[in-house]
Amino acid sequence: MKLDCCNNKQNEKELKETVAFLRAISEENRLKILCILKKQELCVCDIWKFLDLPQNLVSHHLKVLKDFGLLGSRKEGTKVIYFLNPGNTGKHIARLSHFIL
Repeated sequence: MKLDCCNNKQNEKELKETVAFLRAISEENRLKILCILKKQELCVCDIWKFLDLPQNLVSHHLKVLKDFGLLGSRKEGTKVIYFLNPGNTGKHIARLSHFIL
């Protein structure tokens, strides 16, 4: 039996990127942040209130998600507003479906 989904260099790269994506979203609070930002754009000063976590820990989770490309941000005065990056999220979900569907 030949396993096309994990036997060549291109798929190996995609496999590693998919594993990294799953690691990024597998932390409970990061998944909650994605869910919160699905509804509206918010600053960290609003997000942390939904999570019952210190603001600095929420900032850390936001950085991980942003560095991975799942979130975008913009400055509004002194606040940084975070939002979902649907193009990147969709790309990772499509890649995951390649391996499991």
